[in-house]
Amino acid sequence: MSSAPTPPPQAPVRPTAFRQPQDCPRASCIAIEAGQKEVERLKHTEAQLRDALTREQVLLDQKEELIKHKDLMSRESDHRLMNGLQMVASLLSLQSRETPNARAADQLKIAANRVATIGSVHKRLHALDHVGSVELKNYLENLCHDLRGILPGEHRDLTVEGIALEVPTTIGVPLGYIVSELVTNSAKHADGGKITIRLGMNAGSHELSVSDDGPGFLEGFDPTKSKGLGMKIVSSLVKQIGGQTFFGANRSGQGARFTVRFTLSKEFDCVAKGPAPKSLSSGPG
Repeated sequence: MSSAPTPPPQAPVRPTAFRQPQDCPRASCIAIEAGQKEVERLKHTEAQLRDALTREQVLLDQKEELIKHKDLMSRESDHRLMNGLQMVASLLSLQSRETPNARAADQLKIAANRVATIGSVHKRLHALDHVGSVELKNYLENLCHDLRGILPGEHRDLTVEGIALEVPTTIGVPLGYIVSELVTNSAKHADGGKITIRLGMNAGSHELSVSDDGPGFLEGFDPTKSKGLGMKIVSSLVKQIGGQTFFGANRSGQGARFTVRFTLSKEFDCVAKGPAPKSLSSGPG
């Protein structure tokens, strides 16, 4: 009994390019061909999108490098400024010790202390550059501690009142500059007396006010339309945080009171209504 012959091995089936059968309806073949062209078009579009994404990623990397470089340059500039202020303060202090005239020596010593305090204020205002949020009342108390050193002796009665309030640094830093400018302005135009910084709520928004016991605003004077550089800076910062400004007499009906009204996001607003939060705070000095 003989075994069946072994069939010869078959060659592997290889796909072939599409060819239009002779008996294929023309409309159907045209649709298949159009589909193939659409697939090719989509592949080409996908390749273009990949190239565009690659270019965008390169631009984003370059932007990130520029931001890092700018941040480094800013830190270097601040470092040089602080060194410069420290050097000036040291030179004034040295000169005060070598001056035979006692009155001149005292004035040089006062100048040295003020230059050193300017450095402290600058450092305080930039302490939040890389922090997400800050407890504003504590921050302003420390800032006012520094400001006392550069104000005339009769204007050193600075008080911070009101609620504890957690704010993002994008709002806290501009408010710090605003307070610094308004306190300096009150000390310049008010004849002594107390300067009060107050944090509170009004009509569902948060308010920060600076008031003094001086003669108050002149009739018809609008500080928001002032041509002075200081008030232009304040107006610009208020606009930056999306706030509103109000001005007039203080609560006693005398003096001047400048108020900035601002709102917080829901996240920070909930934190503000709760107990005093933990955040960045640096002690005096």
